[in-house]
Amino acid sequence: MSVGIQLRSKAPDTEKITINLGYVDLGHIDLMVAEGFYSNRSDFIRSAIRNQLERHAEFVKQSTARKSLDLGLRNYSREDLEAVRRSGEMLHINVLGLASISQDVTPELARATIASVSVLGALHASAAVKAALSDRTR
Repeated sequence: MSVGIQLRSKAPDTEKITINLGYVDLGHIDLMVAEGFYSNRSDFIRSAIRNQLERHAEFVKQSTARKSLDLGLRNYSREDLEAVRRSGEMLHINVLGLASISQDVTPELARATIASVSVLGALHASAAVKAALSDRTR
């Protein structure tokens, strides 16, 4: 008896960014890592970012509410968009975090159902869907 296991590819839960730092700042970070305060440069940078976000948490909370942003992870499946099309309505996607449009969504379905896209964070969608929505993305 053989058992088949289907592995699903999991979307990463982080987004890679690139920053430019002066040599002295980079040296300070390396010193903190060498002295054991942080495990590596990325650990230091993530910690610094979290500290700044905590410092400005009230502003972020108020701004998120004012802009009516969905916070966190928001996935739009083909079934979701087909239901929107049947209802005759259009979506306005406003996400702070990750907005994901399923890979089986066609560019035509996306254009027929999504009026605007505003994502503070990352948008995961096929290249064709991103291109179809480029004039509706800010």
